[in-house]
Amino acid sequence: MLKKLKVLMVTSEMLPFAKEGGLADVVGSLSVELAKSGHDVRVVMPKYGSISDTTFTDLGKTLSVPMGCIGTVDSGVFKCKLPGAKGTVYFIDNKQYFGREGGLYSDIHGTGFLDNDNRFVFLSRAALELCKLLKFKPDIIHVHDWHTAAVPVFINKAYHEDPFIGEAATVLTIHNLQHQGEFYEGLMDVLGIGWEHFNYLCLEKDGNTNLLKGAIYNATTITIVSESYAREILTPEFSFGLDGVLRERSGDLVGILNGVDYEQWNPETDSLIASKYSDTDMSGKALCKSDLQKTFGLPERPDVPLIGIVTRLVKQKGINLLAEAVCNILEMDIQIVLLGTGEVWANFFFGDLPNRAKDRFACYIGYDNTLAHKTEAGADFFLMPSEFEPCGLNQMYSMRYGTIPIVRSVGGLNDTVENFDETNGTGTGFKFYDFTATALQNTVGWAVHSYYNNRDKLEALKRRIMKIDFSWKNAAVKYENLYYDSVKKRIGETIFEKRFH
Repeated sequence: MLKKLKVLMVTSEMLPFAKEGGLADVVGSLSVELAKSGHDVRVVMPKYGSISDTTFTDLGKTLSVPMGCIGTVDSGVFKCKLPGAKGTVYFIDNKQYFGREGGLYSDIHGTGFLDNDNRFVFLSRAALELCKLLKFKPDIIHVHDWHTAAVPVFINKAYHEDPFIGEAATVLTIHNLQHQGEFYEGLMDVLGIGWEHFNYLCLEKDGNTNLLKGAIYNATTITIVSESYAREILTPEFSFGLDGVLRERSGDLVGILNGVDYEQWNPETDSLIASKYSDTDMSGKALCKSDLQKTFGLPERPDVPLIGIVTRLVKQKGINLLAEAVCNILEMDIQIVLLGTGEVWANFFFGDLPNRAKDRFACYIGYDNTLAHKTEAGADFFLMPSEFEPCGLNQMYSMRYGTIPIVRSVGGLNDTVENFDETNGTGTGFKFYDFTATALQNTVGWAVHSYYNNRDKLEALKRRIMKIDFSWKNAAVKYENLYYDSVKKRIGETIFEKRFH
């Protein structure tokens, strides 16, 4: 049996401390699963002003972080136990960069902080300096998206001879390629690694400093959060200009589907829904449907197909497509509930729609965790018409709740949903392929027709999808194997055999 690994996880967000997207769910769940397997897991993240520190311990040491032309920036460090497993979370406490009002990446008005480049370069370098301060020698450093993408660059260009972290293998996980951390070229002076690395084989893209590109070229291994998305990003359509770079590294690129935290998303134990239920006793789902209709002010009709949508109202999620098709869709005998917020036009468009279709469409502009759980439990179908979807979690949540997904066949949606076969009743949902309002409308129509005319097979489908296991245990094993392979690649097979066997 191989010896356990020392894992450093560097992230901009993590549940239960700070969250703006699915990244927080992934890091929180994966870290716990790896720690449960016996690995020494240390997580480093910012101590945002919104994080309560009542249970934190002050490390009592000053962390001095070199920031190139800015000079050395000092920071405090707090720590706490990893929730749910043996491990440690360290919080980089710098009020200048992280102790401010607003979200994690933007102010209270939704405008991105102008110094996001410096903030997350600081986080990346602070994580590495913390290893030296703690005398912690990681075997693997796992970073996520552009926010911590400077880490693999620093490892190769600034710390390659460092006795504590120079040999560490780096794993970059790309959760969404659209956001790349592209900033002005002068960021090279803050990185402080030398302008010779401002070139097309490292950090330069279109005359700017692109942190994600630098990580793609420097990471030992790159993971993508679904197998389909791993293939898609090698094409111009899905790559946002990085398909050539990714094709060069395709031999070191692996697709691993994200998992689901069934402690949070499980109708048998969910305290936020009107009635608990299981695949062997679905009676509670009917009560959840009635509760959802009542909560959103819709007529309490048990006989009408109810479609749920929980999403960010942005182009990536297919909101433009939905806006184009929704009036025709609402001519069917259906109900729709929508929960989400995003682009201003979408907030106004969908926020006004109940005034025109009050018996069929209801929405909540914003996000509410209780409403999200009620929607997953009470809806008959869950709609995700994404333009692209690296992984997607809601379609997997929906399946556990016996809520049939209607999705566009991209990324993780394609990997997790199999099209319904009306003849033999197989499949796990409804998929469409063309990114058009007509394709969306026709697929919703197909699902609604099946609801009214093929109810027995749909009821069997609901029970079947509730049994599908998308738990993090499966994904964590894949990451564990990938970690060992990455370490072997970094230090060589001979040294690996001596250290880990």
